[in-house]
Amino acid sequence: MFSELTEKQLSREEIFRGKVLHLVNDTVLLPNGEKANREICLHVGAVCIIPILPDGRVIMERQFRYAHGRVFFEIPAGKLDSVYEDPLSAAKRELREETGAIAGKMTYLGELDTSPALVSEKIHMYLAEELTFGERELDEDEFLNVEYTPLKSLYNMVMSGEIRDAKTQIAVMKAAALRPEYLK
Repeated sequence: MFSELTEKQLSREEIFRGKVLHLVNDTVLLPNGEKANREICLHVGAVCIIPILPDGRVIMERQFRYAHGRVFFEIPAGKLDSVYEDPLSAAKRELREETGAIAGKMTYLGELDTSPALVSEKIHMYLAEELTFGERELDEDEFLNVEYTPLKSLYNMVMSGEIRDAKTQIAVMKAAALRPEYLK
């Protein structure tokens, strides 16, 4: 299906390999038989979690994002330790490390391809409920503030454009569809 749109990789040249980013330049064969170059960033993948308390409040984070030079209001998230790590295990780890929360129930919300023209990153999204709490275990280079915000307020912030982070927008909309009682 859609094979008439598929590009075939002919070769790959590594441009840069860092701790998080792996940049490559692929030469591809286009559907019309011509060749083209595709510079892409390979990524191991990530998870994000929208943790909801029984009263409809969501555990949110404020975190400075250097690439944009500002603080973002977003849901807990983190990258996989490797391409082989189970996304559910990673989601449980990130939720506990960043917020101290442990979910009794995790519902898979699907995958998000963050920027398919440039980046191979895939984010696995989860709804976390039946929360209990322990200690946070932030990475030594991780600084964030945890806040509790009603899902209804987050929904309105997404709709008004106040929340611009894509994973947070999508997770809020999916959670609102699954738990409409919290929008009242």
